[in-house]
Amino acid sequence: MLESSTPLLVGPDSIGGPEGYRNVTDLLVRRTEKAPDHAAFEVPTDPDDPSAPWRRVSTLEYTNTVRSVAKGLVALGVRPGDAIAIMAPTRYEWAVADLAVWFAGGVVVPIYETSAPTQVSAIIHDAEVVLAFGGSAQHVSLLEAPLNERGTGTLGVWSMDASYGLNDGRDLARLAVLGSGVADEALEERRLFATPDSPATIVYTSGTTGEPKGAVLTHNNFLGQVLNIAAAYGEVVHPAGNTIIFLPLAHVLARGLQLICLASGMRIAHLADPAAVVGTLGQLKPTFLVVVPRVLQKIQAAAGTKAAASGLGKVWAAAQRSAVEWGDFRETATSTQRAPLGLRVRHGAFDRLFFSRLRQVMGGRVTHVLSGGATLDADLSLFFGGIGVPVIEGYGLTETTAPLTGNLPSDIRSGTVGRPLPGSTVRISDDGEILARGIGVFSGYRNPEHNRDAFIDGFFRTGDLGRLDEQGRVILEGRLKDVIVTSNGKTIVPTRWESSVESDSLVSHAVMIGEGRNYLSALIILDPEALAEFSAEAAAVAHPSADAHELLTIADAKAREHVQGAVDRANELVARSEQVRRFTLIATDLDDPTFVTPTLKLKRAAVLQRSTDVVDALYSS
Repeated sequence: MLESSTPLLVGPDSIGGPEGYRNVTDLLVRRTEKAPDHAAFEVPTDPDDPSAPWRRVSTLEYTNTVRSVAKGLVALGVRPGDAIAIMAPTRYEWAVADLAVWFAGGVVVPIYETSAPTQVSAIIHDAEVVLAFGGSAQHVSLLEAPLNERGTGTLGVWSMDASYGLNDGRDLARLAVLGSGVADEALEERRLFATPDSPATIVYTSGTTGEPKGAVLTHNNFLGQVLNIAAAYGEVVHPAGNTIIFLPLAHVLARGLQLICLASGMRIAHLADPAAVVGTLGQLKPTFLVVVPRVLQKIQAAAGTKAAASGLGKVWAAAQRSAVEWGDFRETATSTQRAPLGLRVRHGAFDRLFFSRLRQVMGGRVTHVLSGGATLDADLSLFFGGIGVPVIEGYGLTETTAPLTGNLPSDIRSGTVGRPLPGSTVRISDDGEILARGIGVFSGYRNPEHNRDAFIDGFFRTGDLGRLDEQGRVILEGRLKDVIVTSNGKTIVPTRWESSVESDSLVSHAVMIGEGRNYLSALIILDPEALAEFSAEAAAVAHPSADAHELLTIADAKAREHVQGAVDRANELVARSEQVRRFTLIATDLDDPTFVTPTLKLKRAAVLQRSTDVVDALYSS
């Protein structure tokens, strides 16, 4: 099969017509009319202490705040179509600023809070930003210089709140005061300015390779995705549910999820620090979470470490196998089939001993988890399905307004990223590249030069390699740019090997090397937290320098022996010509934007550029 499509669930008549949605703001307006008193958000009473009580914010309260800030933007001089940047950690005020810009008729330009000054300046100038919101004093400072350089017509930098921002009180509250004289009718006229085809946002790709490119996404892109995904995933996103968003809101997946929740009545809590999520799960008790695979790996690894500390390491290993087996049965069995008696007995025992406790660690109410951002190991997916927390794996890009494909809650197949979502088509090119067309696919980048090779026959070229199974599900096989051609002429796709090694709890990233070489080698980047638990001596040696922008080799025999096992297991999965002969252990700060994107994808080019000597040593005698 070379092409797979899924028809729309919510057709184009719902968008743009007399009774349809004109732009994204209608999602909030209609929800407010339907359920004004329903809790839309949970906000921490103490932003510096997530364990403190959280306050619920109704849909009406949120909408009124959005309108007040939007009026302030109008009063300040923001014109229809003006670009407004937001650079801040994930927080409630991000959501306020986002919708307020749209209510004022503007275009949102998100900037990752980890962006370097040169990146911030390039985005401000390229998008022709007239006003910016900063989430901290540091963000305000980073935004001020390039905005001042733009000169005439700009409206300055405003902070999220006075405690983080500017001395003269230019914050959201001040904007609301400025807008008190703007009439409701004037704001409504501005709110309805944008049509379905108008730009809603310009998202600059985080860029694992090359320079970031500004993808222009329209209101139609967002509306089509939100309405159809809400219809397809009604059992996951619903008014009785709640979620925690801790992915960067500068990422289109997090913003898309936020709009789906707003439109569906699902309560949202924001957390800026992903490390704080586990500590709040018991308090917020989410029904749904969106994570990157590394989060699931850490949850599983933490449970294994705790079991080993209690002398139950071998029992836990048996429990893991049972969970994977149970998850596999649940995915493949028919509705009338019953699991074998032995599996039922084992699973029941392990559920009482381990699985029920693990569900409680996750808050006790999680019915589904969505994993994206990187390939998820099939056994890890089966494990979580086996403990009673099914993982919905999906796939998408900034240019597809986030999700392009996804497993449905009632039809999960681990090892795949599901079928095309409603209104989308996936085609596999002759060289294995995934091509995309549909409601979420953008029309092009802001710079026409970037569009030259972006499309073929009306399909967007994703740059990802994949194939379709017999049911039209997409199976990812790596990045086109990551393909390795050895000196022997062998073409190697490293993803399967790398994903296998990365499934080990000690490993954060695996980078296969071998372009133009006569055999394959690898850089194995270890997880600092896992390394500290595994070997205090190795962890101490791994971070001797204050320079975060460093790749430090580790010569620890214990860690090397452990990783060798992961390498051996990965080598068993691939042909002899695809096996890695030598590897070096590396440590680096995973929060360092030099080496990872805000969504924790590895910047391979940056890693390889900083490790030339290490790579050369792998090929020396």
